[in-house]
Amino acid sequence: MLVVFDVDSTLIQDEVIELLADCAGKRAEVSEVTERAMRGELDFTGSLKARVISLKGLPDTVIQDTLEKITITKGAKELIQAIHSAGGKVAAVSGGFTQLLEPLARELNLDYYRANQLEILDGNLTGLVTGPIIDKPAKAQALTEWAKELGLSLQRTIAVGDGANDLDMMHIAGLSIGFNAKPRVRKAADILIFSNDLSEAIGLLGL
Repeated sequence: MLVVFDVDSTLIQDEVIELLADCAGKRAEVSEVTERAMRGELDFTGSLKARVISLKGLPDTVIQDTLEKITITKGAKELIQAIHSAGGKVAAVSGGFTQLLEPLARELNLDYYRANQLEILDGNLTGLVTGPIIDKPAKAQALTEWAKELGLSLQRTIAVGDGANDLDMMHIAGLSIGFNAKPRVRKAADILIFSNDLSEAIGLLGL
């Protein structure tokens, strides 16, 4: 079994790009773009670049400052422990940023993770991302790659997410769970959790 989680508003309660934008005094405008992207009204890649450019010039110390503001979702650690106890693997794939997901991955004991990479030059954010964009198709590709590495069929994978960016990986997974899901995900998910407590999935998955 492989369980792949979205990160923002799923494994954590926050939208990391909004916490970072807070430091630039641009949270309101970034939040509006985030919400439209999550509803599927905007192309994710375009919206990501539009939001990240607002971070240009911020010192890289905002990454640690932001990390300290993140709230891990209730029940996340318990669910991950239950998956591991059952012999499963846990992954996270995020439209957010590696610089924040990497320390979270250590804290949550994730087996795999993948996210976008903020470009930093001379100790400052450039307002750009480097490398491949982790968008909707890339999330599905990550799930497929990890399953193949583990020798698992897609039927033995589970995808958990809340927004439009998670729909492709939820479609190909053997089971999809919508967690506090946006309307499009509510229609697509096999199971819905509304409690804001990920440990509810322990019983649903028979762990």
